[in-house]
Amino acid sequence: MLTPTSARMLADYKRWANRETFAIVMALPATEIYKERVSLFKSFAHSLNHTYVVDRIWQAHIEGREHGIPALNTVTHPDIEDLWTAQQEIDEWYAAWAGSQTETSLAREKDYALIGGNTGRMSQGEILMHVVNHNSYHRGFVADLLTQMSAPRPSVDLPVYKRNLAERVVHS
Repeated sequence: MLTPTSARMLADYKRWANRETFAIVMALPATEIYKERVSLFKSFAHSLNHTYVVDRIWQAHIEGREHGIPALNTVTHPDIEDLWTAQQEIDEWYAAWAGSQTETSLAREKDYALIGGNTGRMSQGEILMHVVNHNSYHRGFVADLLTQMSAPRPSVDLPVYKRNLAERVVHS
């Protein structure tokens, strides 16, 4: 079972990793951000938009409401700066939500229906773990796109986050 402390750490890690990733992507020329490449979601913007869309879908499941998103490849924010603003908002939502959780609330089960029609049930803690893992998985696609163009890649593994966090504490 996910503990409240682990939930807070995972949500903060997700926020940090997205910040690191967007910083590198947004430093690229706009033509590179939107250029179609050989990848599952074909561009940096589309790959990052997909993770945002999935974040919103699972937020709706946690809140017990319809998400209104018709497909996993729905482009909600075609402009990378607008997408970054929206991603920061959803990352803050997950961080605040995780910060308010107890062991009981993290264990609370939620029914969900996926876009393809499959249904299931997971605890809220499992949903958070899925969202964090899903983000990590697709940041790997972004790293691959960066590799294809010989650009620097973000170092966003959990141990790097933990080391970064420890260094911030030492220097504060």
